[in-house]
Amino acid sequence: MVELKENERIDDLQLNGLRLIQNPRSFCFGVDAVLLSDFADVKKGHKVLDIGTGTGIIPVLLSGKTKAGSIVGLEIQAEMAEMASRSIRLNGLENRVSIVNGDIKEYRRYFGKACFDVVVSNPPYTNKGCGLVNPHDNKAISRHEILCTLEDVVGAAADLLAPGGQLAMVHRPERLADIICCMRNCGVEPKYLRMVHPKPFKKPTMILIKGSRGGNPELKVMDPLYVYNEDGTYSEEINRIYGR
Repeated sequence: MVELKENERIDDLQLNGLRLIQNPRSFCFGVDAVLLSDFADVKKGHKVLDIGTGTGIIPVLLSGKTKAGSIVGLEIQAEMAEMASRSIRLNGLENRVSIVNGDIKEYRRYFGKACFDVVVSNPPYTNKGCGLVNPHDNKAISRHEILCTLEDVVGAAADLLAPGGQLAMVHRPERLADIICCMRNCGVEPKYLRMVHPKPFKKPTMILIKGSRGGNPELKVMDPLYVYNEDGTYSEEINRIYGR
């Protein structure tokens, strides 16, 4: 049995019986986390790190979708990390998944160098000082570069990945130039890019990007991913990703 705190709920992820504890007043996962968990190329036995794990949604989904050997979620907010840890216990995943409460800027305190095969991240999208900041701290920290920047994430990933290891991120199209420059500057070569559109003929609202530590230059632009069909129904690929 796992204790629920005030305003918390348990959501059924409809994947191998997996469930997740969330607090709607704090922060709930969205389609971006689900798409990233499908986009990341995680093989059997891989060691995976999720930077800024929040509710722990990506480690939980990866535990059900892949045969990763171990998955670590790093989260700076103690409250969120504690809730994510309870979700791990709720699903009986303690042998495969762990949550670390810590700051990515101090990653060497928690992990060794070149010790992960895959690093994933759904980082804060908005540059510090840009956009309206939500007065609720948890949401602000999750959405704005207050405690963690793009450079923090990519720089840490480059150091933590084994040679040839993969960094996979979901982000916003308007940050694409920043992302590619940052990845190359840190020695992570962008290899795959996919635009996510609400529906056909609408501009993209998200991007999925994968890079390889020390990889050769060659960026492949994948077919676009549409969330909805023109008639408003979910696309076939979204239904596959969600297991519908």
